[in-house]
Amino acid sequence: MGKLFIVIGILFVIIGLVWTFIGKLPGDIVIKKGNFTMYFPIVTSIVISIILSIIFFIFGRFR
Repeated sequence: MGKLFIVIGILFVIIGLVWTFIGKLPGDIVIKKGNFTMYFPIVTSIVISIILSIIFFIFGRFR
């Protein structure tokens, strides 16, 4: 059980690092009007979707 928590923790650290580096990519929409800011992470969502699709495809092949 302890090994599982270590693996989950490492995965969270990796996800956090990736999120830090690809958090705001060119192509994401930012609307700033006065005191209001709206952020649409369209490109970031597409990149994360592609990465997760590749990871799940690879895990599916080994299963």
